[in-house]
Amino acid sequence: MDTADGKVNRREFLHKSMVVAAGSAALRNTALSYSRIAGANDRISLGHIGIGNRGSELDGIVARLKDTKNVEMTAVCDLWTHNLERAVGANEKRYGKTPRALRHPEELLALKDVDAVLISTPEHSHSPILKVTAEAGKDAYVEKPMGNVLEEAKAARDAVLSRNLIVEVGTQHRSEPYQIAVRDQVRSKVLGEVSKYEIEWNYHGPRWRGRPEVKMIREADTDWHAWLMTKPARPFDPQLYFEFRLYREFSSGISDQWMSHGIDLCHFFLDMNAPDSVVSNGGIFAWHDGRENPDTCQALFTYSPGLLVSYSTSFGNDSPSFTRIMGKNATLMNIGGEGSPRWQIVEEKGNHEDDPTVDQRRRVKDVLLKGETSLPPTFIGDEDPSHMSNWLDCLRSRKEPNATVRHGFSHSVACIMATRAYWSGKRIYWDPKEETILDHAPTV
Repeated sequence: MDTADGKVNRREFLHKSMVVAAGSAALRNTALSYSRIAGANDRISLGHIGIGNRGSELDGIVARLKDTKNVEMTAVCDLWTHNLERAVGANEKRYGKTPRALRHPEELLALKDVDAVLISTPEHSHSPILKVTAEAGKDAYVEKPMGNVLEEAKAARDAVLSRNLIVEVGTQHRSEPYQIAVRDQVRSKVLGEVSKYEIEWNYHGPRWRGRPEVKMIREADTDWHAWLMTKPARPFDPQLYFEFRLYREFSSGISDQWMSHGIDLCHFFLDMNAPDSVVSNGGIFAWHDGRENPDTCQALFTYSPGLLVSYSTSFGNDSPSFTRIMGKNATLMNIGGEGSPRWQIVEEKGNHEDDPTVDQRRRVKDVLLKGETSLPPTFIGDEDPSHMSNWLDCLRSRKEPNATVRHGFSHSVACIMATRAYWSGKRIYWDPKEETILDHAPTV
């Protein structure tokens, strides 16, 4: 619909309607949520917006915790009829009740008895939906990246913080026992001064291309204009709908989906926020299938007071992935890449070639949990319940969760900077005072 002839753009109308409704209901909904979940015996009523593949996994994790955490999925929401019907059926089996089925987020957010909301929509809509969820006074679990447009990520963060809501961002490694053990090792200063951090994560295949849902969906079974959210109108495109990570306007691909995890773990381990600067390079070298985002890329970040972080991915080769944190006293080495529980500390002996009496062997020590005697498998899986469990506990305690919107904003900034550096071919800088991205170093 064209606003030039006096008609109101449908997306603008929906957005304004959601904001107005949220604003008028925010205080009463917040008070209602707090009163409903204040006691340990009160069941938490959850709603879920966006229930595709990852959303279905999150639904399953919640269901595994439904008794120990006293929660119930009472409402599900998805624009595509197939996803919505599947979610209704799955949750009916899990809880013995039929959840309310809603197509649009604003319908779910208007439900007064829903205490908190899960958001697992496509990446371009994470921040906009989180913002209106906060304006409706509801706590949330939002998938990563928290945002891929700086202004939208900032607005979502501010909406949450101004209302003191409990929001967990889906960088789940922050809650995993092995990663917490590594953080404790780093903060014990066993590594000494850390100057370099390397992340390598590879995959052999046309990642995100070839989704079977592309051939299943019909435009009549969804709301294409609502799916576009803040993006300009365009003809219905089923490939874009499901393979959005390949298209520049909706996702950065590798940065949004994979590097967000890796750089967030770096921030977690070293207690850092957004980088000072970044350069990035790569291209479409392996899969010439119409994708816009690179299938091979590398980014180099600098952090104050002196740290170089390297992130690299190739979709044309499955060379072993790893993370390596390099300090003057020792190196923490991850076997298997981002999120793997297999960590070892390698003691740094230094260069003693001129002194043959010095033992050149390096001592290797496994990072194990209490009671363990050997390293676990390389990959535990995305269905570890620890992160969801943390969020559900925090809904009752009102304590900050392990992955806050501040953490989500920091990893979003890093990914947005890397993406801008890739497309511009320039070194990109972060101004922490003004919270802006620059193509020149900020003035002191």
